[in-house]
Amino acid sequence: MISEDHLEKIRSRLAAATPGPWKSFVEGRDHTSGSSFIKTAVDDIELTGATVADQDFIAGARQDVEALLAEVERLRASK
Repeated sequence: MISEDHLEKIRSRLAAATPGPWKSFVEGRDHTSGSSFIKTAVDDIELTGATVADQDFIAGARQDVEALLAEVERLRASK
């Protein structure tokens, strides 16, 4: 079980991160010129050394963590 303290640390990191949604754009898959990047509500994030799977995971994590926290809160409230 994840402690409330651990959940609070996750919430804090989420709140401090650039607002979502984040979307992964991979050169050759999602567009034909430029570089691969993660589009955010504020600025793009460019990664070096990341695989396409890593980039997709990082971009998806912004939305996924928010959804998972909401589900944990819903489940805990229903007990």
